[in-house]
Amino acid sequence: MADRVILVCTVVIAAVYFYATTLIPSLEIGDPLGPKAFPRLLGVVLLLAAGMLGFEILAARKEPAPQQAVASPFNLNVLKMLACVTVWTGCYYATFQPLGYIVATTLYLLPLMAWFNRGKWLANALSALIFSVLTYWLFVKLDVSLPRGFLPF
Repeated sequence: MADRVILVCTVVIAAVYFYATTLIPSLEIGDPLGPKAFPRLLGVVLLLAAGMLGFEILAARKEPAPQQAVASPFNLNVLKMLACVTVWTGCYYATFQPLGYIVATTLYLLPLMAWFNRGKWLANALSALIFSVLTYWLFVKLDVSLPRGFLPF
């Protein structure tokens, strides 16, 4: 049931988000899309994620649901994990400017991926590095200024 609620909320948020992108004023000079391109791209990705969740819900309907213990949000281990991720995110924010986007993001993602995807060091390291480099390249192509840190590019 929770998956269905998340799906409906995601679709509603995407619809409101798309409506909000229509309110962004168009510029008379330069690119015809202007500042609307990136928000609309995010909206499309949000709808794709909702569609993938919908397919997952349909596929899970056909399989019998395994009985799992539901973790309480007030479980001490859950609270410790949330506190650790919060502190680690604060460290990421603090080092973002001096280290630069690529290094800071890679160093942020690697321990998180190592914790949540244990034992797959090569896949985690490559995923963190490739994600950081590709998103940096995408933002540079969109003329978004990100800190370079000590890297020459």
